[in-house]
Amino acid sequence: MINYFIDSHCHIQSIGNEDSTGRLWSSKGHLTQEAVIKASLDKNVKLMIAVGCNLKDSLLAVKLANNYSCVLPAIGIHPHETKDFLASNQFHQFEAMINDSIVAIGECGLDYYYHHSDPTSQQKLLIWQLQLAKKYNLPLIFHVRQAFDDFWPIIKDFLPLKAVLHSFTDDQKNLFQALDNNFMIGVNGIATFMKTDQEIEMLKSIPLDHLILETDSPYLTPVPYRGTINTPKNVFYITEYLSKLRKEDFNLIRHQTSFNTVKLFNLKGV
Repeated sequence: MINYFIDSHCHIQSIGNEDSTGRLWSSKGHLTQEAVIKASLDKNVKLMIAVGCNLKDSLLAVKLANNYSCVLPAIGIHPHETKDFLASNQFHQFEAMINDSIVAIGECGLDYYYHHSDPTSQQKLLIWQLQLAKKYNLPLIFHVRQAFDDFWPIIKDFLPLKAVLHSFTDDQKNLFQALDNNFMIGVNGIATFMKTDQEIEMLKSIPLDHLILETDSPYLTPVPYRGTINTPKNVFYITEYLSKLRKEDFNLIRHQTSFNTVKLFNLKGV
């Protein structure tokens, strides 16, 4: 049985940097990468996947992973970043980062809730990243918000895929569609403050063998630490909440979600 946690999605590479995520880290305390990683290891979070959102952020994830064996890099172009990425024409530089250390492409996908990038740009970059994942046999980390009607038709031409729907908060219809495609479902601190019956039933409906845990830190801090900066160590509290909600053993959830993450990202030597 795996007796440690894995944070399958965090942005700790941005600590101390000037992008939007980095500013959020610094606005709530002068944290360092070393201190955040140590605190997470002390809380038995033994692996953390640092997820890139654009070219610079992905390079930072790779650099951090080179310095800490407990950090694994994923590289991606977030849907909010697609318009700027297309304008800068950084396709070659992005693909050049791909090597054996990269565990996934992402986060990538579609987000129609905000309008930082137009749908056409988002769809173009999603298709390109799907092509990269197929070319290099890498799993994907999907970010999809209010855009499933366009998302499902796009990915059907690339199935089967190894993938996770990151920060999933949608309805059971889209949950079951994801499960039909054998996708993992990423659950984070949002779960601890979901309130509607529909949301609660969705959380209970995720099969344990398709559930993985994440923090999305510095965002989405779970109860009981709402209002503070989120860090990977808070995977513990997400597990604690799910154990009570789903009436499943805490250690079983820790083991199975870590096992699922190892399997999805093809992690070696863990």
